[in-house]
Amino acid sequence: MAAYTLPFEKPISELEAKLKELRSFSEDQEIDVSLETQRMQKKIEETRKKIYSELTAWQKVQVARHPLRPYTMDYIRAMATDFQELHGDRLHRDDRAIIGGFAKIDGEPVMIIGTQKGRDTKSNLECNFGCAYPEGYRKALRLMKLAAKFKVPIVTLIDTPGAFPGIESEERHIAEAIALNIREMFNLATPIVVAIIGEGGSGGALGIGVGDRILILQNAYYSVISPEGCAAILWKDRTYADKAAEALKLTGPDLIEAGLADEIVPEPYGGAHSDPKAMATLLKQAILENLRQLKSQPVEALLEARYQKFRNMGEFLVSEAPLDVDRDDTNVAESEAAAPETEPEADPDAPESDYANDEGLDEESAEDRLEPGSDAEPAEPEADEAASEPEAEPKKES
Repeated sequence: MAAYTLPFEKPISELEAKLKELRSFSEDQEIDVSLETQRMQKKIEETRKKIYSELTAWQKVQVARHPLRPYTMDYIRAMATDFQELHGDRLHRDDRAIIGGFAKIDGEPVMIIGTQKGRDTKSNLECNFGCAYPEGYRKALRLMKLAAKFKVPIVTLIDTPGAFPGIESEERHIAEAIALNIREMFNLATPIVVAIIGEGGSGGALGIGVGDRILILQNAYYSVISPEGCAAILWKDRTYADKAAEALKLTGPDLIEAGLADEIVPEPYGGAHSDPKAMATLLKQAILENLRQLKSQPVEALLEARYQKFRNMGEFLVSEAPLDVDRDDTNVAESEAAAPETEPEADPDAPESDYANDEGLDEESAEDRLEPGSDAEPAEPEADEAASEPEAEPKKES
């Protein structure tokens, strides 16, 4: 594949172009420019180190998506031996977006499972651009249960933008497949090490992302949604992806602080794609060290720690109201109990209730309770007391 330069790598590419011109000039003119070449190479390394030590969250997302970045099969070839790939979910078909099989890392038998992307159009179509179907997750679960049966540790490598969201996935129950994997991985009685080597997108990553140790490469990311998707929802514009990436807290240091990851695996300056062999060596050392620690623990303790690890994710502290140290709660309670109950004062501005003088409502006749629209004749209003009294007789004159 042709060289690919990220936007923020432009200063590096310009220096490399000048170095190439200098070497070409030296060969054509037969002039020794070794000193200038060394200076230029040193400047290139310093520039690369400075740029990659100050990457923003969005720039790390771009590095994680670099088309020359090592994928799962590249790591398997570089750090494992005797890899025997296993195929199919025994229900539908073999999904090439997730690959897996038995292998050995420094003589240590492991089950390696990971998401796989392609390098060109043909390979990308074959593995669906790293977006797995339900059968891919069911294949992964079948292999993990097989590993647990033989007490073989499991290593999963995650590099996916997410599970495939098409109608075929919905017809074959993608949500159920991912949820089942998450549940079953908590019960696998064998050590599990998860490494996020590129993109860790949404449920597609979680489907093989439950483990005892969560490793993330220095320029990888792990998020519930892509920065572009987040920007489209919040700001109705995907061009705000850089702002969304900062808000999502999806890089290694943020994940460590939130308790979502356990260790950051450093990358060579220039990213994993600049030196895939060195990157594979660093990842291999991190996996072996974590496996060594996990294998020394009893299975029961391993399962309980795994459950508690994920159960505690998302917790946050709510501070309680400060206590008044000068207040004596006992005296306050006694005074409140001894205080006579007083009726609330009437509001002079409140409208007079229609039921202020309803003491005799229970003595009303049935006729007075007729609902509107009734056929019965309404009751005649009672005469005033003044009208009911007998009139006084006129006084006779003597």
